[in-house]
Amino acid sequence: MDIELSKPNVAKMRKERDVEGLIKALGNINNDIRSDAVQAFVEIGDPKAVEPLIKALNDKDEHVRRAAAVTLGKIGDPKAVEPVINALSDTNMFVRESAAEALGEIGKPAVEPLKNALSNTDWQVRRGAAEALGEIGDRRAVEPLTKALNDADWEVREKVAKALDKIRSRAVQV
Repeated sequence: MDIELSKPNVAKMRKERDVEGLIKALGNINNDIRSDAVQAFVEIGDPKAVEPLIKALNDKDEHVRRAAAVTLGKIGDPKAVEPVINALSDTNMFVRESAAEALGEIGKPAVEPLKNALSNTDWQVRRGAAEALGEIGDRRAVEPLTKALNDADWEVREKVAKALDKIRSRAVQV
């Protein structure tokens, strides 16, 4: 990503739905401008932003990474599933939390990778995967979630139980 040194007017770009300008702003040296540009995509939700937002998941600033995960969830493009799954391992707990929420919003395209994430070595990834699977509510997740009830970490077990309850509740409503 090229570093942009001028100070773009992100508010104006948001108002004008200037996707190309906002994508360019993602290369700005200023963390706040990059974060504002990512957040502008929440409103706009343009699919052209998916690739730059995926790159923003690796930004040095955790606010930018978090906003990128949230925005990718709102856009819901299946291409974002694997990069957002990787964000479940971010060093920042708020980024990990946002990634889990984003996967829940992306929905069914995220089910298979999330099922695999239930056996990740990082308990926070397993916890986020369980939470996202509960939000999605897909019955394909019941078997791996049931196995995850024996997880070594109590927080994972708690999220797994809640996820299974959500899936069961949705099945009863149908």
